[in-house]
Amino acid sequence: MSPQHIVVDSTDHIAGRLASYAAKMLLQGNRVTLVNCEKIMISGSRASIISEYRDFLEIASILHPRHGPFHPRRPDTIMDRMVRGMLPRKKPSGRAAHKRLRTYIGVPRGVRSLKKTRIENARITRAAASYTTMADLGRTVGWTE
Repeated sequence: MSPQHIVVDSTDHIAGRLASYAAKMLLQGNRVTLVNCEKIMISGSRASIISEYRDFLEIASILHPRHGPFHPRRPDTIMDRMVRGMLPRKKPSGRAAHKRLRTYIGVPRGVRSLKKTRIENARITRAAASYTTMADLGRTVGWTE
């Protein structure tokens, strides 16, 4: 099968499942674009999600913060980093796959005309109120829209 350009409407998808499906599609040679990243859901209690992410933000270089690690706060960059973690990024195949990934907040003009797909196995199963959105997490940890 030849490589395709797959545009995924990420609304009401669970973050980890969506990232693993996107990583698999990237490793198969496809170009993957995730739109509406601010509407991705994270399962678990809101308090535990935010406290875990705040603990993650505490990790810094002892010598100088400019040396990293760098912590994403925007929903699209959080998702990009999540997918990168599921790729073999130190191998050439993983680096090439990560270059084929695009993540966006909302739907950009160049992608509006393309057909958007949904990954049914990554969709939420309970009411949306029992999940935390990626935008909510981002706003809480320092994302200024």
